[in-house]
Amino acid sequence: MSVIDVHRPHSLDKEHARQAAETLAQDLSKQFDVHYQWEGDVMKFKRSGVKGHLNITPDDLHIRLELGLMLRPFKHRIEQEIHSQLDQIIQA
Repeated sequence: MSVIDVHRPHSLDKEHARQAAETLAQDLSKQFDVHYQWEGDVMKFKRSGVKGHLNITPDDLHIRLELGLMLRPFKHRIEQEIHSQLDQIIQA
């Protein structure tokens, strides 16, 4: 199993951090057909071949995805997209 593990520091309040996470999840959902749901301050991701979570803390967004065999070739592309989206939504 291949893992994407991203920590991104932020200075957003809880509401804006959650909005940033929601924006990221919507984009990943559209691009990679990933389904997600909130459980408190943790967003769970799932689809065939992918599972993971996004955890919001007062100063950090932590994204961890586990990619199955079929999605391993796309690890770099998925990770780049996560970083790109985080750059846009946290700076906004």
